Amino acid sequence: METKIYDQKGSVNVVSEKLKIHQEETRAVKKQERAEVRAVAKLVKKSNRILVSVSSHRFPFDPFPDILNIEEGRITIINRHIFSSEVHSVDIKDISNIFINTVVFFSQLVIISKTFEENEIKIANLRTKEAVLARRIIEGLRIFENKQIDTSGYTVKELVAKLKELSTTKIVT
Repeated sequence: METKIYDQKGSVNVVSEKLKIHQEETRAVKKQERAEVRAVAKLVKKSNRILVSVSSHRFPFDPFPDILNIEEGRITIINRHIFSSEVHSVDIKDISNIFINTVVFFSQLVIISKTFEENEIKIANLRTKEAVLARRIIEGLRIFENKQIDTSGYTVKELVAKLKELSTTKIVT
């Protein structure tokens, strides 16, 4: 059985089997387009959510504090100076390790990157509690990234709670 198909260029006679194949291809293309639109929407949602923001503190006060912003897919470090600032962004997947150096009142967070030229980024003069929280969140995000877990379905509060829960260690005595 033949069917006429009308398009912008005119009409074409098509056998019904070819018509079915054409319809299936059209459905597959539309399904792929919808999947791509959803994937882009998830990426945009993940890229714009700051989970934790931590700033440095110097005695007696710090007019130019350094800031660490932890997002779902990357961390951003802003080092401020008198007339300038430096911004470093590192993807979570590119972080190979993270350390905390602690002194009496403050701590230093050291992030080891696989791709950064100098290989490590240091954020000094953080409150110890904030440095530990930042490390726990980053470690949790690294685990989520390695396991390819989609975090866009969580609210910021839920995600931070899950990351804290994930990175909590229980000491066995």
